[in-house]
Amino acid sequence: MQATMTLPMALPNVGSAASLDTYIQSVNRMPMLSAERERELALRYRNSNDLGAARELVMSHLRLVVSVARGYLGYGLPHADLIQEGNIGLMKAVKRFDPERARLVSFAIHWIRAEIHEYILRNWRLVKVATTKAQRKLFFNLRSMKKGLAPLSSAETGRVAEELNVRPEDVTEMETRLSGREVAFEADESDDEKASYAPVHYLAADPEAEPSRVLEAAEEADVGAEGLKNALAALDPRSRRIVEARWLKEKDGATLQELAAEFKVSAERIRQLEAKAFDRMRKLLAPAAQPALPAPAR
Repeated sequence: MQATMTLPMALPNVGSAASLDTYIQSVNRMPMLSAERERELALRYRNSNDLGAARELVMSHLRLVVSVARGYLGYGLPHADLIQEGNIGLMKAVKRFDPERARLVSFAIHWIRAEIHEYILRNWRLVKVATTKAQRKLFFNLRSMKKGLAPLSSAETGRVAEELNVRPEDVTEMETRLSGREVAFEADESDDEKASYAPVHYLAADPEAEPSRVLEAAEEADVGAEGLKNALAALDPRSRRIVEARWLKEKDGATLQELAAEFKVSAERIRQLEAKAFDRMRKLLAPAAQPALPAPAR
């Protein structure tokens, strides 16, 4: 016996919207089994490997798969695909069903859901969002446990973590993953604002505009700014004042003559102090990616 039995079904393929509607109407017309008939068929399949009995068990429960699959439409996957995966779970359940312990509907629903869960996790995102047991539990429960679209508060995060028996940090991580959105490679050209941010523009145009380059440049700028701050702090007050007044003002930096008047020394002395300060700062900034320091005034 294979992992999933092959059962000939005289039903339309589950594909287009029209054939899906026809399929659902067909399975809903199939008669449901009494407890006695279900037990008889299950025993025939288990004891004699009667595939006809197995087929009848599967066909009579296809409506259950349709019902279960409908509950997962919020993940944006085709209803037909969810039904097909659920049907695989139903066939696995029939193969393992013991009529002495429960009704098939109670036993099969777990197998149907498990198969649909696996399908969703494989296809909902290109990057898997749930790989551990805790993440899977959160993936299928978190959205229904949230009371609105706003992020969870600390108290709500703690409540969800306690109810699902997971860590609060797992809740926060999954909420972040689920709030992400895929971006189309080519955005709708009718929306100029969104289209300008589509990956097709920055991947095909200026390489420096690619997101990783932008982030790298921002990180380098942060490192340079922190290094400059530390280098300035290492200068004596007079030298720091000269550098800041000459080069770190947004506009209208001080002239050598203005600073000479302020410190009551010659302009040449201010130039010498400035050059000495730059030399000291270059040495301090050497280990890191430093911003370019201006050439000393002549």
